[in-house]
This record gives sequence, C-alpha cells and structure tokens, in this order.
Amino acid sequence: MTTMGGSSILPAPTVATTALVLLIVLLASPATVAKGSGLSVGFYKKLCPKAEKVVRRTVTKAFEKEPGTPADLIRLFFHDCFVRGCDASVLLESTPGSMAERDSKANNPSLDGFEVISDAKETLEKLCPQTVSCADVLALAARDGAYLASGHDYAVPTGRRDGLVSKEDEVLPSVPHPDFNHSQLVENFTAKGFTTEEMVTLSGAHTIGTSHCSSFTDRLYNFSQGGALTTDPALPPAYAARLKEKCPPETAAQNDTTMVQLDDVTPFVMDNQYYKNLLAGTVPLGSDVALMESPDTAALVELYAREPAEYWAKRFVAAMVKVSEMEVLTGAKGEIRLNCSKVN
Repeated sequence: MTTMGGSSILPAPTVATTALVLLIVLLASPATVAKGSGLSVGFYKKLCPKAEKVVRRTVTKAFEKEPGTPADLIRLFFHDCFVRGCDASVLLESTPGSMAERDSKANNPSLDGFEVISDAKETLEKLCPQTVSCADVLALAARDGAYLASGHDYAVPTGRRDGLVSKEDEVLPSVPHPDFNHSQLVENFTAKGFTTEEMVTLSGAHTIGTSHCSSFTDRLYNFSQGGALTTDPALPPAYAARLKEKCPPETAAQNDTTMVQLDDVTPFVMDNQYYKNLLAGTVPLGSDVALMESPDTAALVELYAREPAEYWAKRFVAAMVKVSEMEVLTGAKGEIRLNCSKVN
C-alpha cells in the first residue's frame, strides 16, 4: 500500500453521513474474544477504560489539521503487520549498527503518522502507565483513520504486546511493491494468509492518500515496449500527461519527495472510486493496474466499482480486522513499551 497524506481540510464524518456502522461491541459491553488470536474486543475496559477514546481523540485532532492522516495511519499499520506481524516493530527507530524497518527504502521517506501514535501513547502513559501497547494504539488509530475518512466504524480486538526486534532487511521481502505484477501480488498476499478477494479488497485503501512519483516514473518514461523505452500504453494519454507534468524524470530519484494523489477524484474520502479509476486506467501504480491482469481479480474490481460503496466498505472492514490479527504477540510475549520508538 503506497499511501500517504494530502493537504486540504475536510470535516470529520457525522452520524448523518455514517451509511454503515459495523461497531461490533459498544464500550459498555463485555469483552468479546477474537477467536484464535488471543485478542479481545474491549480488552482495556477495566485496565484503561478511556484508552480507545484517547486514541480516537488524538487521531481526530490530527485529521482536522491534515486530512491525509487516515491514509498515513492505514499504511503505517499495514506495513507494521506485514513484517513480523502487528507488533509495532515499524515504530522502532534505528540504533547504531542496527537499521530498523522504518528506514527501509519501502518506508523512508514515504511512511508517515508516527507522531500521531506518539501523541496518543504519551497521553495514555499519563493516564494508564505501561498498560496500552503501541501495537494496539496503531491498530486503533488505523481504525479511527478509516472511520474519519469514510464514516464506517468497527470494533478492533486488542491485547497485543510490542515486539523487541525491528530489521530493515525484512521489509522488502515482506511488503507488496508498487511495481508488482499480478502473480507477485497473489504470492505476497497468499503467503500472509489472505485470499485473492481480500487482496483486491485491501487494495481499495488506495482510494485515499498519495504516492511518491518514484514509485511509478518507470510507467511514464521507462516502460519497455518493442525494444524501446516509452510510456505505458495502459495509461490514458491525458492522464499520463497530467502525471508527467507533476512528475518530471528527475522525480524518479528514491529520495525525491514529490507526490501525487492516488485517487484524484475523491482524494480524501474512502469510497469505491479507486475501482472506477482502475477501470478507466487512471491509477498511477503498476501494482494497482496488475489487478486487471487476471479475469478473477478484474471481475472483483468491476463488482466493487458497480455496487454501492458500502458493499466494498463492509468487506474492507472485515479484511482490516484480519490484518490486525496477524502474528500478534499476547500474554507474556513481547512487552508494553513506554516509548513507541524504542524498546524498554
């Protein structure tokens, strides 16, 4: 998921705009166990009753200043869970002689949202010292980001503990790349326990956020066709021209910070516009276009584009909960960090 933040400010969703509420358990309800993961909805009900409210308030405050926050948090969460599971290892900073995940070229400079997690954790440490894990703060923050961008709420099982290890060289073999073809995408998601349908569903997160130009400049200037380098013919000419205007050849450099919206129709709203854009060819990333390479995934793209946005949203919520349960540490494993950027 190559997503980041944007720039203009939009209001948070209200009750009137919430077309689908998938809140599994109210705060006043008993904890509900997430089967097989060791997690449970309402884990902090007695340990730190205001934990989820603190995270949502922090995310909402950040969103009001920067509407790209939801995309930042969802991508941060995804890149955490796809490497070593949902253990907040992506939040750890590098130390002398040990490069951490966040400094992988897949994450630096593109990952953002770290300060939102830190702000929430700082508040929680004052309220409930060494009780709420950074991994749970990140999972809850990603949920809250999705809520603010879409109006769709859902419960997240909690009870994760924080990992002690973060290795830069584990990132690239673990996360999907922006230039992956269909076979590579399927292999990556299948290895993590996801179905092809869930892969297409989770790709819909690209309905918000931005991408660095360096993730797709090969499609603009170095697409190989008939022995020559040209522009990917799958890009509609007018759309390719707009991308080239924003991303000249020099933006291919890994450290270039120039970005474009992944969905330039509804860039700050989580809806099914991404799938409509895919059908039109107006998406920058090659890995997104790859979903159209196979009849089964192309059919899902067409289905999500055709049905009301809530049809995709319901399935996206279920897939996000599944992501949140990847290889979690619970019980006595790991630790509860005092500071999310370093081990205790």
